[in-house]
Amino acid sequence: MPPSTWNTAKAKVQGLLSVQRLRIAQQKKEAHAKGSRRDIALLLEKGKMESARVKVEAVINEDVNLELYELLELYCELLIARFGLLDQNTRDPDPGISEGVCSIIHAAPRTEVKELLVLREMLMHKYGRDFSAAAMENRGGCVSERITRKLIIETPSEELVDAYLGEIAKAYSVKLAFPSRSNTAAVQGSFVDGPSSSDTIESLPLHQPGGKSHQTEHWKEENEDEFAVLARRFEELKKR
Repeated sequence: MPPSTWNTAKAKVQGLLSVQRLRIAQQKKEAHAKGSRRDIALLLEKGKMESARVKVEAVINEDVNLELYELLELYCELLIARFGLLDQNTRDPDPGISEGVCSIIHAAPRTEVKELLVLREMLMHKYGRDFSAAAMENRGGCVSERITRKLIIETPSEELVDAYLGEIAKAYSVKLAFPSRSNTAAVQGSFVDGPSSSDTIESLPLHQPGGKSHQTEHWKEENEDEFAVLARRFEELKKR
């Protein structure tokens, strides 16, 4: 249980413990994801496309969850680096740490890291009930948009599933042919024999999650950020 009053030394130690536990959790998730990708490659090799598609959806969701852990780790490190701001005797956090504080209060319950939950309780006690309620409800958009996007529960698009399958097949040297579907013609061209050297994940025709028809410029910028993250993950996959 957190202390009844704000304790500077214990809060800093709790931040360090949260960073360590988040890293360990990420390592475990990465190891599990590697095994899942290997299983998917075996399914593709046996021609069990539908089973592979179901399993790859779980891998995608786990990747999103892993990114959430990475972001929370960064926010914990930010609070440690700017601990002087955190330790100020104020009822509202300094703007330099406000987003980090709000994001941890908002998203920590979606993790399995007990140390982070204790840190969350400390922050909630320090800044009070009203501030904590605002952070939990994300009033005024105080929580990082990168965090809130990772908390959305949704079914991955067919295009994203195809992209993952294509990269897994290429990484494990599995010949892959997608079923004929008009809305995945562009993906088939890129992944039947694996992407060419000129193809990148940014070129894939990924659509807005949830099937919404409108695509604002703001949403496009968000997807470009997501594409960059996926491209990095795919490059890591090829090295495993």
